[in-house]
Amino acid sequence: MNATPSSADVTRLSATGLGKAYRAGTADPRVVLDALIDAIRARDGGIRAFIELDAEGARAAAAASAARFADGRPHGPLDGVPVGVKANIAVRGLAWSAGVGFWRNRIAAEDAPAVARLRAAGAVILGTLNMHEGALGATTDNPHFGRCNNPSVPGCTPGGSSGGSGAAVAAGFVPVALGTDTMGSVRIPAAYCGVMGLKPTTGLVSNAGVVPLAWSLDHIGPVARSVEDLALVTQVMAGFDPADPVAEPAPAGWTAMPHGRGLAGARLGLPREIEGVPTEPAVREAFARALDILRDLGAIIQPVSIPGWAPTPARRDGLLISEAEAAELHPELMGPDGATTPEGVSESFAAALRYGRDASAARLAGAYRRIAEIGVATRAALAGVDALILPTAPQTAFAHDAKVPAAQADFTALANFAKLPAVSVPVQPMAPAISVDDQTFANIANFANPAKPPVGLQFIGPRFGEAAILRMAAAWTSALSQPA
Repeated sequence: MNATPSSADVTRLSATGLGKAYRAGTADPRVVLDALIDAIRARDGGIRAFIELDAEGARAAAAASAARFADGRPHGPLDGVPVGVKANIAVRGLAWSAGVGFWRNRIAAEDAPAVARLRAAGAVILGTLNMHEGALGATTDNPHFGRCNNPSVPGCTPGGSSGGSGAAVAAGFVPVALGTDTMGSVRIPAAYCGVMGLKPTTGLVSNAGVVPLAWSLDHIGPVARSVEDLALVTQVMAGFDPADPVAEPAPAGWTAMPHGRGLAGARLGLPREIEGVPTEPAVREAFARALDILRDLGAIIQPVSIPGWAPTPARRDGLLISEAEAAELHPELMGPDGATTPEGVSESFAAALRYGRDASAARLAGAYRRIAEIGVATRAALAGVDALILPTAPQTAFAHDAKVPAAQADFTALANFAKLPAVSVPVQPMAPAISVDDQTFANIANFANPAKPPVGLQFIGPRFGEAAILRMAAAWTSALSQPA
């Protein structure tokens, strides 16, 4: 097997692209992995996307993958593909910290089901990724494992809580990363870093093996640089798991793989309620241009209403639920007396848990009721359209030392409340394709365009409608890649 593709074989650093190169015999999983490890060691000191790099374990997995390809018996399209995993998702033999110093030395005894499914498909698990402490926040300025920086917007946050996942993919350290999304924590980093992220339908991918923040709102989802990768990884991870309290079996014939027509004739509902959310001019302008392009591609944009959804109060209700559920699940993080912050827990994180613990039953009951009503109203609004369309976040990536905007999750939380799939894709064209043979992986260029911070575009679809929204996302990204 050749170590690198021929000069005519050009592909992006993507799971699907690597899979094709491996099957063609023009790339070797061991060579690719070593180059990525070299890149991480050379550049991650300034990014801090990884918490723990399992070079030895990954090399063994890559060697096994190479042997399967040599025998003509790969496990599937993910065989040999390097994957990073957010630190709150269990990876056998690695620290299962959830970004909390208190759990720094806790080692996962077994893989989370989602990770186990990826391993069974031949994926190479490269290590665990940085995140906002306890998954409760959206900056990934982690006091225990270091501040994670955005490779696409120097000096700025990659978002969170899956900031390391977004940064690792944007930096070219891995083609695919797993994150978790409670009110937007996969999609916000994807938007800030200029890559793509998917929150699947609630219950489609098992949450077992995740250190929960809010069991009723959490989701595992992929971050990647191509729509095909999002679909492929979700397809592999999906499966009913009775160990997950929100698990639901997918309907017969379900698939995540995009199929059917693109955007021509697609009816996209534009929620009127987003107009009341303070939004950066750059996001407003990019979203307005995106709507014009969608119309040019044949989509029909029609205003819709979601009765009862006021994005900011709803996000606050979701935050209260998250704090209360986390406090019930993790009392040890509030100290033995429930008041003294233990070593390895920041005071701000402990205070948020105590706030949730001390919320009255009446307040919590009201929050759960309002969120449930918003979910019903959102699903009803979708009955008349194919998907909802809205920005991913009201702002672009901001400086780490700037004031954190409260409204980060105002647009993303809706899909979590309604238990619907949602995908974030860049509004601007992504980086040009990478030639796997004329440029070493270790020297992959920064994908940044600092003068134009990334903006995310979000499609929210019906339950188990992953294929539909990914088809729209694929049509969108294909249109952006065409010459003007």
